[in-house]
Amino acid sequence: PVKKQTTIMSKVRNFIPALAGVLLTAPQLFAAEEGGASIIDGIKNAGAIGAFIILMSVVAMALVIEHFMTIKREKLAPTEIFEEIEELLNENNHAEAKELCEAEPCYLTNVVREGIMKIGHPFATIEKHLEEKNEEENLKLQQKVGWLSLIAGLGPMMGLFGTVWGMVGAFAKISSAGAGGVNPADFAGTISLALMTTVLGLVVAIPTTAFYAFFRNKVQMMELEIGTMVEDLFERFRSANK
Repeated sequence: PVKKQTTIMSKVRNFIPALAGVLLTAPQLFAAEEGGASIIDGIKNAGAIGAFIILMSVVAMALVIEHFMTIKREKLAPTEIFEEIEELLNENNHAEAKELCEAEPCYLTNVVREGIMKIGHPFATIEKHLEEKNEEENLKLQQKVGWLSLIAGLGPMMGLFGTVWGMVGAFAKISSAGAGGVNPADFAGTISLALMTTVLGLVVAIPTTAFYAFFRNKVQMMELEIGTMVEDLFERFRSANK
């Protein structure tokens, strides 16, 4: 299972540059008009709402990069730390194992430290505290990746807001034109605002939603994996502290 997970992660990492390219080029493709308007022209037409959506896309990309760097086995449960803790517990050196956990804080060591502090109590008590700490650490990671969900939800909503705002402006100009008729060029800018904000909102929301689902599932997998590792570490106390 670990090898399979590594293969999947490798494929995802190879997919990231292509997805980043889509994020960077999609606005330009959608903004292109018959006159050959550039991406800058499209952003200008989108107004302040479009600029805010683009800012959200920058924040989303920064979060994605940060998550790829921190939400992984090497950071959450380093193999060398696990092996060192296991060796100390085999030697019944609980105090030094606790000091190691305090010196190397991470998902794994935070959970293990909670269990070490309860050594000497009935195993049911140790197990309960381990489960509660594991859930707490998992909740922290879920809240961390939850910002991507927020951005993915705000993108289309801001796009819709820009669309409504642009249409309101367009109909206001049509209404004010009176009997003399209306020149399409007079409200083309507001229509462009309506269309571009919708496009930008979707361009941000679609990949961000995909990344959120990926990291959410990854956090759940890490919770199960680390929970199994911790359970194996403390299984030795089951018969000794009933």
